[in-house]
Amino acid sequence: MRLLQEGNRLVISEGMSKVWIEPWGENSLRVRMTSEHEMDSEDWALTEVVKSCQAEIIFEEIDVTDPWYKEEAYKQYHMKGIQAKITNGKITAKVSNEGWISYYNQKGELLTEEYWRNRNRINRYCVPLRVDARQLKPLQGGTDYSLTARFEAFDDEKIFGLGQYQEKHLNKKGAVLELAHRNSQASVPFMISSRGYGFLWNNPAIGSVTFGTNKTEWYAQSTKKLDYFITAGDTPAEIEMQYTAATGRSPMMPEYGLGYWQCKLRYRNQEELLSVAREHKRRGLPMDAIVIDFFHWTRQGDFKFEPRDWPNPKKMVDELKEMGIETVVSVWPTIDERSENFGEMADKGYLVRADRGNSNHMTWMGNTIFYDATHPGAQAFVWDRCKTNYYQYGIKCFWLDEAEPEYGPYDFDNYRYYMGPALQCTNMYPAMYAKGFYDGLKAEGEKDILSLVRCAWAGSQKYGVLTWSGDIYSSFRSMREQLQAGLNMGLAGIPWWTSDIGGFLGGDIRDDKFKELLVRWFEWGAFCPVFRMHGERSPWYEREEEYIDGVRQLTSGQDNEVWSFGDDNYEILKKYLFIRERLRPYIREGMKVASETGTPMMRPMFYDFYEDQTCWEVEDQYLFGPDLIVAPIMEEGMTERKLYLPKGTNWVDAYTKKVYEGGQWIVVPAPLEIIPIMIRAGKSYAIYE
Repeated sequence: MRLLQEGNRLVISEGMSKVWIEPWGENSLRVRMTSEHEMDSEDWALTEVVKSCQAEIIFEEIDVTDPWYKEEAYKQYHMKGIQAKITNGKITAKVSNEGWISYYNQKGELLTEEYWRNRNRINRYCVPLRVDARQLKPLQGGTDYSLTARFEAFDDEKIFGLGQYQEKHLNKKGAVLELAHRNSQASVPFMISSRGYGFLWNNPAIGSVTFGTNKTEWYAQSTKKLDYFITAGDTPAEIEMQYTAATGRSPMMPEYGLGYWQCKLRYRNQEELLSVAREHKRRGLPMDAIVIDFFHWTRQGDFKFEPRDWPNPKKMVDELKEMGIETVVSVWPTIDERSENFGEMADKGYLVRADRGNSNHMTWMGNTIFYDATHPGAQAFVWDRCKTNYYQYGIKCFWLDEAEPEYGPYDFDNYRYYMGPALQCTNMYPAMYAKGFYDGLKAEGEKDILSLVRCAWAGSQKYGVLTWSGDIYSSFRSMREQLQAGLNMGLAGIPWWTSDIGGFLGGDIRDDKFKELLVRWFEWGAFCPVFRMHGERSPWYEREEEYIDGVRQLTSGQDNEVWSFGDDNYEILKKYLFIRERLRPYIREGMKVASETGTPMMRPMFYDFYEDQTCWEVEDQYLFGPDLIVAPIMEEGMTERKLYLPKGTNWVDAYTKKVYEGGQWIVVPAPLEIIPIMIRAGKSYAIYE
């Protein structure tokens, strides 16, 4: 094993294996490893031009003689060795003479280190397990490798980020997470550690990560190389800023994104949609966007309106614009074998391929194949169709559904893209799906670009994605799970996030328990980055089946407007529509900060109050911008709740106006019409007038 310097890079070389450690922006390092003759050139999420930083690389000769050899008879075995370190600002990587790496901050404090368990007398972990920290294991008969990277576990470490998983814990220490996308699961493999570093697993391959008590282990089933980014900072905000400098930041949120979005499963025709928008305005209610959901089209993959139900899209969009409402249209990546575009897309290689068996990916409402969003030609083709059939009418916001994509089943080993086998790159799909629309809109001169997308990967944010949490169930448990999902998505670099208010699946609008859930979720939605109503609203199957030219059309769920849940509840929902409007300047400023620094509008308590250890433990409340603590009611029948106030400032209950000193737990009232909000003392926001 040799330690070398190549320009601004420290290299660990052993046989065909090479490890590169080099600066990658401020206080950050990129680490890559290959077992091939040259390093794979893919940058994946690390696409941004980062600040050029000159590393300090030092080699040091050390005494590596094992105590066993210090007896007089063995002095001839006395040995010297070389160790090295590379420093970039606040982070230093130390490489032992045996090749294992440990990371330190500018204070000399250990951040993390590789996990080695080899029988080597010089290694301080002298055990005969033969477990390496970095392992590229050849897949027999091929040119690819399975990859495992292991790091030491620390009992005091808390781990946050990683994207969106449907479980209850904000802190992922102890979790085993699949590195794969599914409906309602978005794997965004960036974490922030309570030990003062951030870590990006820069690999879109199918795999897993285990944050065990004995070790942390990252795994990819099939890949060409090891690639990760590690950054050190004194605060979570500094870590987030350095990570998003390397992977990209969201643009400035368009103005319509700050207000209220109306959506349901589904408005079936032009008049039905317009009648809802007109009624909102007749009642004097704010609305910034209304969504035309799926199956408004002729066939999946045609990317155009069914003329029977949407006879004059231009007139519809113009009327909505006059009311100050943006039109959002659903696009699916599924191409029906009967679509007018299927033949051309198949001939040009624009469809995802199957390595074996039937090539159909979904058989719901038609036999369909996903288009290959990693193919630049396919991106341009789909955008061209959407430009012709939607954008020409003034529609510039698209709902990019099924973005995982939602294979049925998720047999990732069976699919192949332009970019490569799905096992190696499928997690890039949602980012490339969004990129096709982002590039198309930019080419048309659009500046305020936003796409509502059902999945994301590291770097998706730079394509203007608003991610929502998928087809979740209508329950308080699900609501609690969405809270941690939204917070961890923000930490993973995706600050534009929302959920279906009331949940998507199973909410019966005639059920009083569901109405309570919807009210509580709506209150919370007013304090989410994007405030959006949606849901299938049971029993949708009571509606009659419809057919056009023998093609079954999807029916619609029950009503899902703010006046659909009873007069008393309507008054509550109406109140929060106007609360959101009054907070618009505050939210706009928060979105500006997100665009400039990567700091999400919705963030955990420790993000701002990192010196208050209790804030690292609190998981059921959060900061909405710097001045508001939001404590959602996520239990049925609850009329008060306990919450924590961070040290260092006083806080004012927005409802009772009572002033509290920070650094304590309090209990506050929360009748059905109130979500507890605490305001930083000295700030004034008209929440509960």
